[in-house]
Amino acid sequence: PVMTIDADFLEQDRDLRKTYLGTDNYLMGVKMAEEAKKLRADGGTVCLQLGNVAADNINARAQGFRDTIAGEKNVDRLSGQNGWTEIEGCPVFTNDQADLANQQMSDVFTANPDLDAFILIGGWAQFAPQAYTQVTDQVMDRLKSKDLIIIAGDTLPPQTKAFREGRSHVQVGQRPFEMGYRAPDVMIQLINGEKVDDPLFTGLDVCTADEPGFCENN
Repeated sequence: PVMTIDADFLEQDRDLRKTYLGTDNYLMGVKMAEEAKKLRADGGTVCLQLGNVAADNINARAQGFRDTIAGEKNVDRLSGQNGWTEIEGCPVFTNDQADLANQQMSDVFTANPDLDAFILIGGWAQFAPQAYTQVTDQVMDRLKSKDLIIIAGDTLPPQTKAFREGRSHVQVGQRPFEMGYRAPDVMIQLINGEKVDDPLFTGLDVCTADEPGFCENN
């Protein structure tokens, strides 16, 4: 039997596996959007940073973000819905490269000094903490005043450190340890022919200034 962990097959191929264990990626995007709306009630200009063009899990997060911000389903691009507009040149795609992610952020901030929100749908730029520090140093005054907001995916140690330093306003974290911890049990159930739910979601941790939660000490 086949199971997928963390990233699922494309929808048309999911009959090939028994279950998916991991993040509800659409919900992850929803959570990012909910926090963005709290910080920017009137909307604003936004740039989304994605990974690989064909990454189903990342695209699901972006869809969840756009749909929730817009208040409607299957939104391809934010173009003024509820006051939110994606700027020209965005989304940007990192191809999962941390150095490229930071360069993209720097370029976007330079070209769009009045940008209201930058959303890291995944945590790529923050995985290179020194570069991320240099990039966010450019806009720290705007981050402190919340004139510019940054929301990012994942809550790994360099990311929670960046959050505590005020280099992001919200982190929406997956639970990779739980995925690894539960995976052997699920696999044994499948090998034994037992029925397993599909999908098996592992939950999210949301860190905000008011409720830092998981990010406070990790």
